[in-house]
Amino acid sequence: MIRILDTLFVIPARGGSKGIPGKNIKLLGGKPLINYTLDAVREVTSDNMICVSTDSDEIIKVVQDYGLKVPFKRPPELAKDTSGSYEVIIHAMNHFESKGYLFEKVVLLQPTSPFRTGKQIEEAFNLLSADIDMIISVGESESNPYYDIVEEDSEGFLKLSKESNYIRRQDCPEIYRYNGAIYVINVASLKKTPLHQMKKVKKYLMDGFSSVDIDNPMDWMWAEFLIEKNLIKTKS
Repeated sequence: MIRILDTLFVIPARGGSKGIPGKNIKLLGGKPLINYTLDAVREVTSDNMICVSTDSDEIIKVVQDYGLKVPFKRPPELAKDTSGSYEVIIHAMNHFESKGYLFEKVVLLQPTSPFRTGKQIEEAFNLLSADIDMIISVGESESNPYYDIVEEDSEGFLKLSKESNYIRRQDCPEIYRYNGAIYVINVASLKKTPLHQMKKVKKYLMDGFSSVDIDNPMDWMWAEFLIEKNLIKTKS
């Protein structure tokens, strides 16, 4: 496993969570959710390259009790429901740049993807080159706009989202979904273009188990089931 030192690893962990109160530090398999991400990122870099960005004193305490210093408390204006990842990353970068740290890449790791591994972070990282804006992790989509994703036309009738004559799902083009686990970003691109406007974006494909993204209570129950049935290997 390499040690990635030219890169800032940002873990955004807002205190507010409507679907699952206190989600980022809620115990999953006996361990705070955010600690799964800390375990994974510590496999590929040193602690001084890791930045947990949070507005929550409770999250700060959990993280610091796990041995990682939290460099700042995120300001309230960047901790609203409408706050985006781009602004959070820029804020973190500005903090470190003000202290003389310059980075070539930024990796965004959301705490809601507990089963992504250090090996996967490294593999995604190694896909980024100077001519690519960003690598985004994806999972295979269970639905396909050429086959079973439909929308209404102007008269209210259903039609396929992408016009096609495919009879079998396996004949359709492969479709992926963002799984929210890993974003590897070229800093030169980031300083010119917001994340959603980047054009040179490529995928890092992950399996279904490691693609689990906890957004609601059903996702949480599924994650607990995977741990209880030993279908996921986790650190205690």
